[in-house]
Amino acid sequence: MNNKKNDARIIVADDHGIVRMGLIQTIKRLRPDAIISEVEDFKSLYKVILKEELDLAIMDVNMPNGSIQEAIDYIKIHKPELKILIFSSQDEDLYAMRYLKMGAGGYLSKQSSTAVIETALNAILTTGRYISNDVKEAILLESLNGPTKKTTLESLSDRELQIANKLAEGIPLKELSNQLNLHSSTVSTYKNRLFDKLKIRSIPELVEILRLYNH
Repeated sequence: MNNKKNDARIIVADDHGIVRMGLIQTIKRLRPDAIISEVEDFKSLYKVILKEELDLAIMDVNMPNGSIQEAIDYIKIHKPELKILIFSSQDEDLYAMRYLKMGAGGYLSKQSSTAVIETALNAILTTGRYISNDVKEAILLESLNGPTKKTTLESLSDRELQIANKLAEGIPLKELSNQLNLHSSTVSTYKNRLFDKLKIRSIPELVEILRLYNH
């Protein structure tokens, strides 16, 4: 059993070479006997998953040729024993629960220390699950109080949500202020407020949140 755990067969899927390299080096340091392969998009991931016997898939969320939900579904259908760990730079508070509900076994932030990566690897390879203390707390709160609203779109006012949808469509602020008959500084204030509420810093992150919650 111990031997198998050490020569775990792991695939790392991320479209940034430097990220793959860094994570693979860390895994090799923690588990010198691990057999590691790498891919840079979802399509390549599916091919390797079908061809090889793997223990763990570590996947980024945003890669070409597919989506994370599609990838999780694909693995569940074709390789139900394969463990799934999401490896992302997205805000854990905002996204981890969502990916766990999609069927992932765990969520690991790209900002994680080597110690946290080691804990995550051990947990996911042994039990098929890795949940950080922060996410455990969020799950407990949700079970006690129902879904927390502070990090979801539900925390936005109707006007903020309207502006969020328009921004996600790629409409510039100036055009948006004309459409809504609001001063551009007012639209900017709304934008900043909704970015703060959702704990995001960019339009692509906003697009992803809207996509997730409209899923």
